[in-house]
Amino acid sequence: MNANLLPTGSAYFLTQQTQEPERHTLTVLVDNEPGVLARVIGLFSGRGYNIDSLTVSETEHEKHLSRITIVTRGTPHVLAQIRHQLERIVPVHRVNDLTVIAREKGQERPLEREVALVKVAGDGNDRVEALRLAEAFRAKVSDATTDHFIFEITGKSSKIDQFITIMQPLGLVEVCRTGVAAMNRGPQGM
Repeated sequence: MNANLLPTGSAYFLTQQTQEPERHTLTVLVDNEPGVLARVIGLFSGRGYNIDSLTVSETEHEKHLSRITIVTRGTPHVLAQIRHQLERIVPVHRVNDLTVIAREKGQERPLEREVALVKVAGDGNDRVEALRLAEAFRAKVSDATTDHFIFEITGKSSKIDQFITIMQPLGLVEVCRTGVAAMNRGPQGM
């Protein structure tokens, strides 16, 4: 008997789950028409897959095409299933796993960026410290009054997470994030 197969009460054997879930970034090129996003998201929710980040935008106006960027987690087997199931949806033109493509090129990850608006309310030293830290993180002040700031910060998700964590004791009120936008490095397109 194969060491990777576990006997069950069934006539079939199940493979042993030894692989750890990985974070992957997928891009999906779709027709820009009503209901497409719902069908893509329905695929995830119907099979119990989680989405960590989701962004959608029309990218080719003349061709009526939109690009959906999805960050999700799963074992290599689950990620392959997600990709194949996405490819079967009718208005989907192409599905790319940017994480796999980056690794094939010898890169750790695709180029990923996110934008966040972070509202911080405070006065006195907390206000001065929030401004100082925002400058260190290269966050721009998008709105300011005598009792609050709204900072705009762009960067990797980990940078934004760190900025939010640092702002919490200084009077963090609200956060709004765009989700990940991603591309692979190099001259090739999607």
